[in-house]
Amino acid sequence: MAMSHNRCSHVTAGAVFKGEGGSNTISLPDPVSGDEAMKQNATPLDRRGFGNDHRPAFETRGIVLVPEDLTLKDWPERAHRAGLTTIALHHGSSPKAVACAVQSDEGQSFLERCRQLGLQVEYELHAMKELLPRDLFPKEPTLFRANDKKERTPDANLCVHSERALDIVGEHAVALAKSLRPTTGRYFLWGDDGQPWCRCDKCRALSDSDQALVLENHLWKVLRDQDEKAQLAHLAYSHTMAAPKQIKPVQGVFLEYAPINRRYDIPYSQQTGPTQPDGLHMLDANLKVFCSETAQVLEYWLDVSRFSQWRRPTVKLPWNCEVFVADLDAYGSRGIRHITTFAAWVDDDYLKRFGEPNFIGEYGAYLSGPKKE
Repeated sequence: MAMSHNRCSHVTAGAVFKGEGGSNTISLPDPVSGDEAMKQNATPLDRRGFGNDHRPAFETRGIVLVPEDLTLKDWPERAHRAGLTTIALHHGSSPKAVACAVQSDEGQSFLERCRQLGLQVEYELHAMKELLPRDLFPKEPTLFRANDKKERTPDANLCVHSERALDIVGEHAVALAKSLRPTTGRYFLWGDDGQPWCRCDKCRALSDSDQALVLENHLWKVLRDQDEKAQLAHLAYSHTMAAPKQIKPVQGVFLEYAPINRRYDIPYSQQTGPTQPDGLHMLDANLKVFCSETAQVLEYWLDVSRFSQWRRPTVKLPWNCEVFVADLDAYGSRGIRHITTFAAWVDDDYLKRFGEPNFIGEYGAYLSGPKKE
């Protein structure tokens, strides 16, 4: 997921797995290595009351990778050592690329190691261009969105007032779920990356967020018929960052909040002004529509691709643990218990160029809350 579409180019399955080997004055312990952070597990969350002696502060402690990141072959083991619960695989435009990767021998080995380590596996995907195939446009243009000139275009997303479009997307979502079935029952089938929704006469009265929710409500009902545990994410991001105003989520649709345009040099709690890009007020507005207990924050703390402006060679991650811990305070105080972050491009090349990514252990340690005696 990126404002640039260069993050995830299509790659063959055989190639992607090959490789080597409110305040910014929070008191933190001295920096330590990832493994040492896990041993100490001395988190401020204990003092602030989000954690307790019986459960971690955050139920989902996740990481989101692209298939190419698995050139760092021991990602499952690293995630497990850090106390993470979940690894999600992502692609910016092609669910088929992820399905191809996980069906390869290397992909099956990755899934089996996650299973043995007790790690959940999910798939977070910009999916609309494949769920509604673009080659249908010449014969059935009304399936597709209208632009600001009210011209039908296959460039992105769909027309949510087309029942046939909804049905086609649902059919393809069910088929995709057979090859990419999350172990948690949580599905992430997002709109096209950073793209607008429909402006036809029927749709234009609905915001992009409302249009996305129309589709998500439909998809959840379809997926539930195939998977009784199914839940589906509503992605608050880019054109759908604003809270829906006219459409209400059905029972199985939960919020996933992804503030890609926020700042990372100061805590999120200080980013509250109405002109602040993706400011904290946007989360608060969404939490008036969606349940905080099921809401998930999708962050970018460890996203090397974002800090590299989606260009290689990558930069070294500007990991700011103090800002991160303050952000956990902001999220936890709002009742959020599901946290994940992109860690795209933390791969074999990153390890060779910058050494051990010890921030993985620190990330996991602070998410995990107080250690059990």
